[in-house]
Amino acid sequence: MLKVTKTGENRVDIELSGKIDAINMRVALDEMIHASENIEHGRMLYTIPEFAMPTLSAIGVEMTYLPKLFSLLGKFDRCAVLTDSGWLQKAAEIEGALFPGIDIKSFDLKETEAAESWLAETG
Repeated sequence: MLKVTKTGENRVDIELSGKIDAINMRVALDEMIHASENIEHGRMLYTIPEFAMPTLSAIGVEMTYLPKLFSLLGKFDRCAVLTDSGWLQKAAEIEGALFPGIDIKSFDLKETEAAESWLAETG
């Protein structure tokens, strides 16, 4: 499941759990693009309580959305990733280093309050 929720004027929350197929991926990416339409200096909370590799067809769908997804990066200043998976935490922070203009920081699942505080910071 990939659930996208716009929780504020400049905030989008995403929850990823379980296996993602092509249909789930397409619906979620469309929801993410729609939720991000009028966002400036946005914040994103990405929660991953359990991770399963998306199906090959889901990855194919994601690849077709890459140009739109890259344009979304400019709308967000910060992304907090909540997960207990060490390799996902590292991957998120490496991604943050690769894309200028967005700060990505990882937190353990139990650190929701710290992630929320970090997202609320300015500057």
